[in-house]
Amino acid sequence: MIDQGWNANWIWGGEVESPRNEWRCFRRSFKAEQMAGAPVGETQTTLRISADSRYVLYINGEQVGRGPVRSWTVEQFYDVYDVGHLLIPGETNTIAVLVLHFGVSTFYYERGRGGLLVQLDRNSEAGMETLLTTDQSWRSSIHEGYHTRSSRMSCQQGFSEYIDAAMWAEDWSNRSYNDEGWEQAQLIGQVGTGPWKRVQERDIPLLAEVPVYPSRVLTMNSVKSFTFSTAIDIRNQMLVGSENHANHISYTGYAATVLSVQEETDIVLGFPSAGECVRAVSLNGTTLDEAEFTGVLPERYASITLRKGDNLLIIDVSGQKIHTGKLHMGIYSETAVELRSPLVDEQCTEDASAFITIGPFDSTVYLDHQESREIDFEDEQYKQVIHNVFDVKDLEAYSSYIRSIPESLVSEADVFGLSVWKKESTPRNIPAALQNIVIPNASFGVIPAYSGLDTELIIDFGKELTGYLTFEVEAGEGTILDFYGFEYRTADYLQHTFGLDNTLRYVCKKGRQRYSSPVRRGMRYLMLTVRQANQPVKLFNVHYLSNHYPVAEIGKFQSSDPMLNDIWEISRHTTKLCMEDTFVDCPAYEQVFWVGDSRNEALVSNYLFGVNEIVKRCLRLVPGSKDQTPLYANQVPSGWSSVIPNWTFFWAIACREYVEQTADLDFAKEMYPHIRFTLEHYLKEIDDDGLLAIKGWNLLDWSPIDQPNEGIVTHQNCFLVKTLRVASEMAYLSGDLEGEGKFADAAEKLQAAINQHLWSEEQSAYLDCIHVDGRKSDIFSVQTQVVAYLTGVAQAERRGVMERYLTEAPSHFVQIGSPFMSFFYYEALSEAGRYSNIVDDIRRNFGQMIEHDATTCWEMYPNFTENRANPNMLTRSHCHAWSAAPAYFLGREVLGVRSKAMGWTEVDIMPNPCDLTWARGTVPLSEEGQIDVSWKLIAEHVIEISVAYPASVKVNIKVPDGYEGIIREKKIF
Repeated sequence: MIDQGWNANWIWGGEVESPRNEWRCFRRSFKAEQMAGAPVGETQTTLRISADSRYVLYINGEQVGRGPVRSWTVEQFYDVYDVGHLLIPGETNTIAVLVLHFGVSTFYYERGRGGLLVQLDRNSEAGMETLLTTDQSWRSSIHEGYHTRSSRMSCQQGFSEYIDAAMWAEDWSNRSYNDEGWEQAQLIGQVGTGPWKRVQERDIPLLAEVPVYPSRVLTMNSVKSFTFSTAIDIRNQMLVGSENHANHISYTGYAATVLSVQEETDIVLGFPSAGECVRAVSLNGTTLDEAEFTGVLPERYASITLRKGDNLLIIDVSGQKIHTGKLHMGIYSETAVELRSPLVDEQCTEDASAFITIGPFDSTVYLDHQESREIDFEDEQYKQVIHNVFDVKDLEAYSSYIRSIPESLVSEADVFGLSVWKKESTPRNIPAALQNIVIPNASFGVIPAYSGLDTELIIDFGKELTGYLTFEVEAGEGTILDFYGFEYRTADYLQHTFGLDNTLRYVCKKGRQRYSSPVRRGMRYLMLTVRQANQPVKLFNVHYLSNHYPVAEIGKFQSSDPMLNDIWEISRHTTKLCMEDTFVDCPAYEQVFWVGDSRNEALVSNYLFGVNEIVKRCLRLVPGSKDQTPLYANQVPSGWSSVIPNWTFFWAIACREYVEQTADLDFAKEMYPHIRFTLEHYLKEIDDDGLLAIKGWNLLDWSPIDQPNEGIVTHQNCFLVKTLRVASEMAYLSGDLEGEGKFADAAEKLQAAINQHLWSEEQSAYLDCIHVDGRKSDIFSVQTQVVAYLTGVAQAERRGVMERYLTEAPSHFVQIGSPFMSFFYYEALSEAGRYSNIVDDIRRNFGQMIEHDATTCWEMYPNFTENRANPNMLTRSHCHAWSAAPAYFLGREVLGVRSKAMGWTEVDIMPNPCDLTWARGTVPLSEEGQIDVSWKLIAEHVIEISVAYPASVKVNIKVPDGYEGIIREKKIF
């Protein structure tokens, strides 16, 4: 079916429908006088555009916008721009679009095919007139400056960036550019053709984009790194078709290459991120002992000697339940080392690299919510390879398993590895004039050069950012600028982004040039390494185009405790950075819309910004995963079909909270059928004891609580009780009286079963789980008790016990491991009236972030080892929106601002001093206006409270228990 108003066709170019990491340019020039009717400038002229996977739009050489927002492939979103003011009446105008097609599924993109859709319309009182559409009259070309062999950024994201400026005209989007040598665009078909069954107008505003400049050049070093480096996509090599999804895979097999030298040579063989794909290493049939490697995990480096001639290097790249499957490898040598394929020329394919794989001997795709086969890592045929192959000729025994790795899966350089490992690194004094590179004026900094060495700078932006790196440089042709963004460092430590290739390689053309990266990155620090400079390098105006959801910073908080003020500020900044076209977990590592995270993020956003569209958009995206699983996926839209039951439960709860926030009953009626659908499937997983026994990623917290991926997990049984009650409420709001009763009854039965089977009289606590073999867990955690209390599962005497555990848990109980879990803990403390405990816990746990110079909230507390590349890391992500709880609770509990009625039509204000002497701040309202609160203690147990609020809102100002109060209020009309 053609969507109403669409006359355009989807177009593409080249011979491959879904090419890997392809950057393709499109142009269409037209004369304004060819447009019948009124002059262009006198009417509203709009341009609609969408692309698979991402686009940057230019009109007459001026960048107009970028997009589209993430979506399920079957329902592609398009953007609308008002462009009349950009068109020149009576002259030739040019629309140009740079399209990036991923060609692989990620955690924020489900693989479709390359495509571009554009339509230019004039809107007037007479109606809409289509002026121009994408069709075969458009011209297209590969952007030859972008190297398609650049490595994956991470399993969650697309590709790192490698661009050679000399290979492509910088002015290709201008009106004057000659595109006669470009190919004619290929017609895919009208709207509704291909994988994009429907198109839908963008449902949120265009994002804000603001230039932000660094604070200083922090360090400068002369360095020397690998003489050879690469990153190899082992995943897509080992499992054909794995580019179509982002699911976990397992496989057994090896990668191999020949290292050829003219004489005996000492080298350093390095694996800068050996967390995946390096199980064992063999050189000429001898397996390297673990003691031969140096480096702090996941880095691994070995000093080895190559014999004269050919040396066969074999690496066991087997992986168990891995996503990325990327092999980072580097060699340092003072003399030339040639890498070539172990295969003879006639055995190699045309696109063969110097690497081959032996295997897979076994492989499987793993889904956490379905039964999956485990592969055999003890298989003798697989295990014998590394012990039996001493020379190339020995490979003949495994010929049926051998394939060349194509060059497309082997990067030309591993900028991440080059940035991590240094053979030499010598600190240098920073010339004062070099600081010009961070100053937004016409001055420049000249980067010093050191003979035989590269020059490395670390630039500090002063705080975490997300957006697009931009710089201007004057250099000789072939000068390499390697950029690497990371989040945390101290004077003697740099935390590398293992698992995230947050790099950009820019090869300069001759002269002065400007570049703005179209790839979103998150970072605080920027490492810039200048390599192969043949003349002085002048750098101008390094800055970031900070890009985020458009918000006004209405929410405020200040108090007599400077520490709390700093904590509130990093919570605000974290939340803002993690608001893109959806809420995302973090701006660096993933940029993924995790469904469960967003429930808490939405509540925080309500107290900071008061915006609703992004929340509604997030909630609406979730049911699109029903084609992957009726249990709904934990991150959407995504190529990874994965289920965290709690995340689905939090989504349903968030739907109800959105209705409470906005009083949007139509939304309740829209979402209730989706909630009913998934809960009916969850109820099928109730066992004979009346408990939820389910296979999935049964996660709640990054800590050693007992939450196996199959069996009965107490915390998610408790959250299901709450979710069933929420479903009952949504059924009532939607007029489904049968559903209201059904879900309420199911909640009561599940609550009774939890109390019967998951309570330990011996420990006077709820146990963490019952394993699939029937074994009751001997682990007890604070988390499970908190959830039992918060969800109302614990009643009567048991509720009293749980309330005591909120502040006096037994010492052997597993403690909270992440700020995400702290959110639920604070909710429980609030329900118990323990407001001072909330503030104390915020000071203790978030205060350590401030002490480590944090400008955003960490993903985890430094208590445990879970989800870290190295157990000594304070955290993985240093900016994680699920951790921004203080911005919510300081407004809700310390300022005391709480919604009393749906849509914030009635509000209670009851400050809780919590050992503070004063506090003031602002909470935005959902539709209009804000509530300003200021309180101070003017004498012992005497509080003065001042409140300003819209006259349309009923406000109940309450003096906290134990205080006398003076109340001043002001109504705003």
